[in-house]
Amino acid sequence: MESYLLFESQEPLECAQVPRHYALAAGLKKEGNRVTLFLVQNGVAAARRSLRSDALSQLIDAGVEVLADDFSLRERGMSALRLTAGVKVATIAEALDQFAEGRKALWL
Repeated sequence: MESYLLFESQEPLECAQVPRHYALAAGLKKEGNRVTLFLVQNGVAAARRSLRSDALSQLIDAGVEVLADDFSLRERGMSALRLTAGVKVATIAEALDQFAEGRKALWL
């Protein structure tokens, strides 16, 4: 079993590739890997609780850990209280800790 740390910096409405990135995370998890999707920059916009957050909810239900960068949330005036259930707020230091543990990191 491998461990992956995937960084997503774009939101689905901004980039047509984002759903493919989510599919990659789901596929890696389905293969039995440990997967964290770390939302940064505009990627945190997808974590807002809305009808469009179904894709993240499906990842969380599949066992992918979804983290939203606290700095990116503050920069966009987003409150942790308005995030999709299961999305956790984290610092970039927490992501670096996972990287230091030996996770394979991909910037999507």
